[in-house]
Amino acid sequence: MSSLANGGRRKSNSESSSMDVEDEQIINKMVSFNISDNLTDESDGGSFVNGVKRRTANPRITRTSQDVEKGRMYKGRTKSLYGVMPNCKFGPCGSILDDSATSLTIPDPGSQKLNWHKPPLTVLVIKKMHDENALSAFTQLVKWLIQEKNMAVYVEKAVFDDAMCSENPVCRGLQKQIKTFEEEKDELTNKIDFVICLGGDGTLLYASSLFQASMPPVMAFNMGSLGFLTPFSFQDFKGQVTQVLEGNAGLLLRYRLKCVICRKDSQMSKIPHVKQIQRSHSTVQSKTHMLVFNEVVVDRGQSPYLCNIDLYVEGKLVTTVQGDGLIISTPTGSTAYAVAAGASMVHPNVPAIVITPICPHSLSFRPVVVPAGVEIKIMVSPEARNSAWVSLDGRNRQEIFEGDSVRITTAQYPVPSVCAKDQMDDWFESLAECLHWNVRKPQKPMPTLIDSPSTNSLTGNSDSSS
Repeated sequence: MSSLANGGRRKSNSESSSMDVEDEQIINKMVSFNISDNLTDESDGGSFVNGVKRRTANPRITRTSQDVEKGRMYKGRTKSLYGVMPNCKFGPCGSILDDSATSLTIPDPGSQKLNWHKPPLTVLVIKKMHDENALSAFTQLVKWLIQEKNMAVYVEKAVFDDAMCSENPVCRGLQKQIKTFEEEKDELTNKIDFVICLGGDGTLLYASSLFQASMPPVMAFNMGSLGFLTPFSFQDFKGQVTQVLEGNAGLLLRYRLKCVICRKDSQMSKIPHVKQIQRSHSTVQSKTHMLVFNEVVVDRGQSPYLCNIDLYVEGKLVTTVQGDGLIISTPTGSTAYAVAAGASMVHPNVPAIVITPICPHSLSFRPVVVPAGVEIKIMVSPEARNSAWVSLDGRNRQEIFEGDSVRITTAQYPVPSVCAKDQMDDWFESLAECLHWNVRKPQKPMPTLIDSPSTNSLTGNSDSSS
């Protein structure tokens, strides 16, 4: 019997074939889904379609109880190594309560493909302000969208108020063919089919703030300083945009946070769960009730004293933060302010919320990651010497006092970002190109040992004739 260098033995042909069968069985249990399908048990309610019971309330795959018993799933696409469906039967007696609301699924990145139910007709173009390169790209793109694609183009009114644009004859000529809007005055949610950003990461954050409910697919071209969230180059914009308009694109669903600032003794503060708070309950919607793309930051502001705030998770006080403040971020925001404060970098497809202290006055206070959907509440501690300040994606900064609360959870409306390659390549490429992740000089190889008495003695090859 031949042996391997690590002391193990080689597998026989029969063992190899059995391993191949086992591997295929494991892969067959992987769930690969299309986000337009359903994933439910027969007990979930709904109707039978071709012998399979379906539900329309939740966008998941359909399966039957017989398929669950056999560990097989209906596949809407090729096999994938992602999207594992956890087995919710634990031993001979235990299982998770048979309820559709508690079904566990892990999204399959390879299945998140863009699907247009009807051809997109309207497009919102957001450009970086006061930038000559962005202006040149803006005029080229808008002219092409109007003349070649016959699309209605929306642009913020402030773009044409900029002196750089008003002095450009091409830009002035296009103004008559473009529909304009004003932030906080015009509602865009049901008017826009597609969003294109020309600029840096800030343009994508701004685009997110314009849609406080369902957001259209967004395609971001890198014309800024960092470009971590903008994977597309403008050189071949016609071919790239055409591919997206034809539905040949992958999506990355970037989670957002629902943040509600509740003042002491207000009506909103009496609502038990932040998920139940609707925007109609907010008196100043743009200031106190927002969907946040990157992070919610609570800090000490200009006060010289430590920030003293209480952190609640699912209604329970978990700790009191004493330091410069606290960052509650999305997975996308984990590579922004949070990573500078020591948080781990979390892939945007991971359903999670990252809690990161800012300069805590404790050596043991480390950042933590909690499941998406938990309810987080932040309040100024009764023992605090000063108030605190809240900012949402770096905007809408406002002061909170004792009795006020900042309530946060995962929003149901993500930002559907169009991928240049795919979810994994885009993210790791951004880590390498923008943040220089794990960049260092390579270690030199071990120099070749020259045969000598000393080296021979180490290898046991001594001269027996001497």
